[in-house]
Amino acid sequence: MTKSKLEEGHVILVGAGPGDIGLLTLRGKDWLVRADVVIYDHLVNTNILCFASSAELIYVGKKAGHATITQNKINKLLIDSARKRKVVVRLKGGDPIIFGRGGEEIQALKKADIRFTIVPGIPSPIGVSAYAGIPLTHRDHASTISIITGSNESGEEHLKIDWEHISTRTGTLVFLMGARKLPRIVEQLIKYKKNPDTPVAVVQWGTTSRQKSWIGTLKTIVDIAAKEKIQPPTLTIIGEVVNLKSISDWYETLPLFGKTCVVTRAEEQSESFIHMLEERGAEPFLYSSIKTIPPADWSSLDKSLEALSDYDGLIFTSVNGVHYFSQRLKEKNKDIRELKGVRIYAIGPKTEQAVRGLNIKVDIVPENYIAESLIESIGKENIKRKKFLLPRASIARDILPNTLREMGASIDVVPAYQTISPQSSDSSFLKRLNEDSIDVITFTSSSTVTNFVDRLNKENIKKIKKIIIACIGPVTQKTAEDCGLKVSIVPNEYTVAGLITAIEDYFKK
Repeated sequence: MTKSKLEEGHVILVGAGPGDIGLLTLRGKDWLVRADVVIYDHLVNTNILCFASSAELIYVGKKAGHATITQNKINKLLIDSARKRKVVVRLKGGDPIIFGRGGEEIQALKKADIRFTIVPGIPSPIGVSAYAGIPLTHRDHASTISIITGSNESGEEHLKIDWEHISTRTGTLVFLMGARKLPRIVEQLIKYKKNPDTPVAVVQWGTTSRQKSWIGTLKTIVDIAAKEKIQPPTLTIIGEVVNLKSISDWYETLPLFGKTCVVTRAEEQSESFIHMLEERGAEPFLYSSIKTIPPADWSSLDKSLEALSDYDGLIFTSVNGVHYFSQRLKEKNKDIRELKGVRIYAIGPKTEQAVRGLNIKVDIVPENYIAESLIESIGKENIKRKKFLLPRASIARDILPNTLREMGASIDVVPAYQTISPQSSDSSFLKRLNEDSIDVITFTSSSTVTNFVDRLNKENIKKIKKIIIACIGPVTQKTAEDCGLKVSIVPNEYTVAGLITAIEDYFKK
């Protein structure tokens, strides 16, 4: 596709925010989607890169004071990429022009006559302090903020800071990236008459599920940091506002804060699950073990679609069944009018919601969201000689159709979709597994269990057995147990929301 003039030779400096992917701006996301090249730093949440699915990704980050590439080379890389008529996103943690060396890159781009745009990001002092529950200003405690770099790019021993004037400020002092220089920072502030009892907070990995906070004073925080072996990245907040943390704390007190929960369901169906976990403070880790695709053969479903008026009932057991059924209905130039007089049955509120989204009324939703409960509900009706249609996955349990037949009904079971194991890399998951950094693995169907187990070798299965397993319901639980997994969590309500509540209850105990 031909680029417009506006998209040729253009560098966009984008602030990725302090860590939480949800704090990326809409404008930043828009440019990532359009990018040809993304040049990103160490502190950028790499999950953000999913928005740049078609871009070349180039890592130029600096970790533990060591750069993978010099700033001059980064400047040249930006210029050379832009001169190839590329849309180049320079992605930086926090805000690109607050201690992000964005100003230096802008100077280089301007000198090279390269068009550039700046997309601000939420700076780490703002985002991290908010997630730490520490308001940087407060009418009773601080009316000014000083933001100071705690690192020294020149490598000299002393920070180039006017300590004498900074130490006399009555507002809040915020030091970025000062973990290694914390003793020096404290020493200089006390030397220039800052009260040693001034409250101090050090926040590590702010706005992420790895966030951790330590509270002390100028005279105690260095000992705390040494004892706790505090490592970068950190933000240090100094001032009376730190005392408000006990009142304003909200993120670190969330019920699943700091827990890593693996989500194994299909990627296209994981968004709401992931959001609910994030809202409770967990770190969701998507490791899809299932993918839904059309059936190998549409003929059985097509035959039923041509004779919908012959059926007394239509049964949906999943959102996928609803999706593929309605999609095929449209492809065959038919619509919901074909279902006039047909009773609709749905297992679970999400499946019911999907049906209602088609402007179709659902007649029966069972009390419990499993086939056995639906059988009980249907059994209250006189279904002898009634005919049902069940569009479902190619492979599924047969208890529902078999029982309905035993009750005197006839039922056409037709494949509307099939589930397969996605072709994706296992490296990130195995890295987490080897690091023992996974708290819970969730399964929302039997297929997610079997596909998950099939992807792992015996040694990794042994490691999995040490991790808490959470299953959405008894059917999935049985599959997991048949695969040799110990299931610790099964909700009373067989929904994703119920599963998350059960996980919360487990950790409360």
